[in-house]
Amino acid sequence: MAPPLLLLTDISLTLGSVPLLERATLSVGAGERICLVGRNGSGKSTLLKIASGEVPFDGGTRFFQPGATMRYLPQEPDLSAYADVMEYVLAGLGPNDDEYRVRYLLGELGLSGAEKPSHLSGGEARRAALARILAPEPDLLLLDEPTNHLDLPAIEWLEGELKSVSSGLVLISHDRRFLENLSRSMVWLDRGQTRRLDKSFAHFEAWRDEVLEQEEQEFHKLGRKIAREEDWLRYGVTARRKRNVKRLAGLHTLRAERRNFTHKLGTAKLATLDAATSGRIVVDADGIFKSFGEKQVVNNLTFRVLRGDRLGIVGPNGAGKSTLLKLILGQMVPDFGAVKLGSALDVVTLDQQRADLNPAASLADTLTGGNSDQVVVGGQARHVIGYMKDFLFKPEQARTPVGTLSGGERGRLLLALALTKPSNLLVLDEPTNDLDLETLDLLQEMLGDYPGTVIVVSHDRDFLDRVCTSVLMFEGRGRWVEYAGGYSDMLAQRGAGIEVVKAEKAEKRTAPKQAPAVIASAKTKISFKEQHELKQLNGDIAKLQLQMAQLEDILATPDLYTKDPKKFAQATAALADLHAKLEKAEERWLELEMLKEG
Repeated sequence: MAPPLLLLTDISLTLGSVPLLERATLSVGAGERICLVGRNGSGKSTLLKIASGEVPFDGGTRFFQPGATMRYLPQEPDLSAYADVMEYVLAGLGPNDDEYRVRYLLGELGLSGAEKPSHLSGGEARRAALARILAPEPDLLLLDEPTNHLDLPAIEWLEGELKSVSSGLVLISHDRRFLENLSRSMVWLDRGQTRRLDKSFAHFEAWRDEVLEQEEQEFHKLGRKIAREEDWLRYGVTARRKRNVKRLAGLHTLRAERRNFTHKLGTAKLATLDAATSGRIVVDADGIFKSFGEKQVVNNLTFRVLRGDRLGIVGPNGAGKSTLLKLILGQMVPDFGAVKLGSALDVVTLDQQRADLNPAASLADTLTGGNSDQVVVGGQARHVIGYMKDFLFKPEQARTPVGTLSGGERGRLLLALALTKPSNLLVLDEPTNDLDLETLDLLQEMLGDYPGTVIVVSHDRDFLDRVCTSVLMFEGRGRWVEYAGGYSDMLAQRGAGIEVVKAEKAEKRTAPKQAPAVIASAKTKISFKEQHELKQLNGDIAKLQLQMAQLEDILATPDLYTKDPKKFAQATAALADLHAKLEKAEERWLELEMLKEG
């Protein structure tokens, strides 16, 4: 059997007075695909930094096979020492590596190499870092949250690229679909120690729950043993004092063991405060257009959000998702068309940039406003420490500055703030960023029970599948199309995933710049035949919209998929066909209207 590329044995590390890692172990062989999972703050990133050789440790051993190559992707890559992206990526190559692969990867990731580090967005910096670590094709890749700040096309491309490389892989991620598609083994870092399962992520959660259940049973056995010993001490024979003292010492040991028994991981208690019920129609958008210069962000979009809907907004970075949110919320006015918000709305938003958080303020002051040690939830005052525990924060973190919290902790803090406010419309912009798997589960459960309406922007495919009742998908050139169901349902109806976007990008690169056909043709007069066609189109569009509404009502039937999957599939296929016909009719209608106006 070949020796491992990397072997960490009995690694221990204490930060301050708190032990972070205790006898942690990690073994990676050639070509292995290992996913490292655990709670936020459990030490996953630290263990990966120890594996990369960047962080010293207190005890244990680290072995890396001589002559092997390794590349490490940190959560926050630093490009500040380089003049441009190309210089940064080339600096990661070894003496025998091929520069052509650098150019290939940068092109695939949408970068030219001339970008200045100071002007890069978070997603662009992550793409540059991915090009740097993938270009050398090393023996071992250590990736810490590689999908952070990436849009869906980039995530799906990265999946395909990692599947094709022969490198060993250790991956930290909270993206379930990404883990399911890449993992072959799991390493669970829990309370400073590691456990390994040589199966994919699909088997992990059931295995983890079984381990915790066994610990729970051991905990109860320990409690019963303590009760027996206490009974003996109260009512047993007292003459044999030496034995009494020995058993008393044993009881103290058991009690100490129970106090230190940390099997209970704690669960975030996410509960929303309901406001008054909103009107039936929450958002009514009618033929809205929005452009910035020559870039058309929204092109003739009509849709409606009803009370109780869970609408997902999906598209690549730069498509205009944030602009669309602002149009929906009335924070921005469309160039043409109208957006009407329903009555009695109480809106709570969650910003993906964490802009609402003051990095200098303590965790407790952020929750209370700095005026007391109480936080008002549902009209009732609660001590801030108790409320912090609901979101997995420890009491000793109360005075911790927000700026020192991890990304996952900041995400939980924003959730804690948002959920103290009464609402009947939740607008969540990338709510899953940096949240661990357990908190994601609870967020999904909370949204499932939420009686109001949810509008969510996300690149997390599994989250969209679990939460959304419909998806508004960017189709290019300002066109958005709504599909029933979650992300997977959208793919089934659309017939393609990111390929459409890729094809459009290729077309933009090769096609010469010219005015849109509808504008160029606007100078011609509309013929009698075209006038008749325009009149006919008005009726056809109305009929198509009515047929689509009927199909959407059928698909909205509870448990239709489980009770009658054939009917669900037929309705889904018919709806996709009507979407295509409506889109074609609307494009022709717009062309004729512009001819008429010309």
